[in-house]
Amino acid sequence: MVFLLILLAIFFIIAILSIKIVRQSEVYVIERLGKFHKVADAGLTIIIPFIDHVRSVVSLKQQTMDIPPQGVITKDNVTITIDTVVFYQVIDPAKAVYEIQSLKKGIEYISTTAIRDIIGKMDLDETFTSREEINSKLRIVLDEATDKWGCNIDRVEVQDINPPAEIRDAMEKQMNAERNKRALILEAEAEKQSAITIAEGKKQAAILEAEADKEAKIRRAAGEAEAIKEVAEAKAKEVQMVYEAIKKADPDEKLVQIKSLEALEEVAKGEANKVFIPFDATTALGSLGALADVVKDGKEKK
Repeated sequence: MVFLLILLAIFFIIAILSIKIVRQSEVYVIERLGKFHKVADAGLTIIIPFIDHVRSVVSLKQQTMDIPPQGVITKDNVTITIDTVVFYQVIDPAKAVYEIQSLKKGIEYISTTAIRDIIGKMDLDETFTSREEINSKLRIVLDEATDKWGCNIDRVEVQDINPPAEIRDAMEKQMNAERNKRALILEAEAEKQSAITIAEGKKQAAILEAEADKEAKIRRAAGEAEAIKEVAEAKAKEVQMVYEAIKKADPDEKLVQIKSLEALEEVAKGEANKVFIPFDATTALGSLGALADVVKDGKEKK
């Protein structure tokens, strides 16, 4: 009975050692008698106890690694500190285990070397404006170096670039000067634009005023011409009517002379001291005088 219990215990221990459950997004690198045997994927895996051995558990998820801040020297001899982060993923677990002793250390060392090489070819100002270029160059260098380690570099990001304190102060003063300069330029441009707008407004107002005055004069002249035309037409109609009336009445010479005298009487009533009598009117007066003498002689004979 005791022996049976011992056998059951041994069997239970062997079962525990033989059965391995691999979690999702992980793989087991298994060795047999000290030699690489296989890579066990997620799920249930059976190994032979005391013969097979799980060398390493490798994660297949994308991983991040912060590279410690590095002091590098730019092309113009300015020492700056750069902080970067690397995004990588293991695509060949066997290579990641057997080709390098520590994958993370290898990525860190290559990143440090690559950063110094890339930044050493740039000026200080260029490093601030070329982050995308730095990221791209770092990723290419790291991806080529880690390919033989079964690792794929997805992205490299420069998190921060810190120049020395005195450089930061100088840059801040330069930025303030640039901002003040831009502000003055914008203010001058605004004043210039305002003056141009005001001048344009005055010009347009003067043009409109001149056009309105011109239009008014044209309309006034047209109105006066129309009025003169209407007056002339009325006078012409009046003359025509008088002429037609006289023509219709067919007056004799005596009637015309009498009307002339009546007109002279009306003229004489005016304030003028002298009255100019037309020659025709004097002829009529002479005729009237002769007629009066004839009438007088006739009365005397009777």
